[in-house]
Amino acid sequence: MSQNEILERYREERTRCTVYTRVMGYHRPVESFNLGKKGEFRERTHFTESRAAAHEAADVRAVA
Repeated sequence: MSQNEILERYREERTRCTVYTRVMGYHRPVESFNLGKKGEFRERTHFTESRAAAHEAADVRAVA
């Protein structure tokens, strides 16, 4: 079953969720952002610490 078929099948059971993000030390819902801030939120890069550490180690080896 494809992703679209699953979404269509369960359309009536789905509910909208509120996404919060940390801004200047406190959490705010993304839906309350203005257009520019929503664009900045979509452009953010997400990472995991283990992958970031591996990438940093590779950079150190390349410089040495």
